[in-house]
Amino acid sequence: MIMIAAFVGGAGWGARLAKKRGGNRLDIAHYATGFALAFGLLALIGTVFLERIAA
Repeated sequence: MIMIAAFVGGAGWGARLAKKRGGNRLDIAHYATGFALAFGLLALIGTVFLERIAA
């Protein structure tokens, strides 16, 4: 659940940042994808780390 929230939040943040910088549709999609993957990966690593500590 945390990973999904991080993925969606990262996509929203990336899209908003690209739009603020004056990007076109492809720039917005590129930023949204990049941020979503980065935040999703960080959430996955964090989740695995927390599960390993708790077990």
